[in-house]
Amino acid sequence: MIEGQREISLAIKGDYEIETVLFYHEIISSEEINTLVGLSERKPEIIEISKDIYEKLAYRTTTEGVIAIAKTKELSIGNLKFRTSTPLIIVAEAPEKPGNIGAILRTADAANVDAVIIANPKTDLYNPNIVRSSVGCLFTNQIATGTTSEIIEFLDSKDINIYCAALLDDTEIYTNQDYKNATALIVGTEATGLSDEWLSNSTKNIMIPMQGEIDSMNVSVAAGILIFEAKRQRAFK
Repeated sequence: MIEGQREISLAIKGDYEIETVLFYHEIISSEEINTLVGLSERKPEIIEISKDIYEKLAYRTTTEGVIAIAKTKELSIGNLKFRTSTPLIIVAEAPEKPGNIGAILRTADAANVDAVIIANPKTDLYNPNIVRSSVGCLFTNQIATGTTSEIIEFLDSKDINIYCAALLDDTEIYTNQDYKNATALIVGTEATGLSDEWLSNSTKNIMIPMQGEIDSMNVSVAAGILIFEAKRQRAFK
């Protein structure tokens, strides 16, 4: 279920199949709905609904009067396709909070990374909170899920370097690494960090130096710092 004009338009742009569009005419007109669904090659069913029904379906407190029902995509890592031989990938292991996942997806879209992979997902990626917090970037990124073992095997098979963010004795400062080759940046949760399987299979374990009292930062913030360092080294290409 996708709520909001921008989110629906991004889903259409991301080649999601919209099956049904529900709208409440006092908030959005039928002409605006026709313009919105006109972006799609596959014409969905359009249904006008009452205020009562709309308010029961709407997830947001601030609303735009339109909800779409779309088919989900199969998120296997085997479906990933890269534009170049040096892709930049962000991997998040076992993130639980939809807001963090949404924030990572927004950053990934802003940086135009090649893929976002969620290892051992703890929540449905089509959760309404992820759709909302990603402001539709759930539909603009190439996304896959899998177990940690499956993802490591996939990255190794593609000769993609693995850089794991961790606070360990042998970690090196993240700015001292070369991310211009095929690169996967791996982040874990603030509570538990990355599993030993990631840390023992990394090309290098890296750290973001912190100078305050706290020894960890929000996973989406850490992901953003690492992604844009890699993009800086690649001259933002």
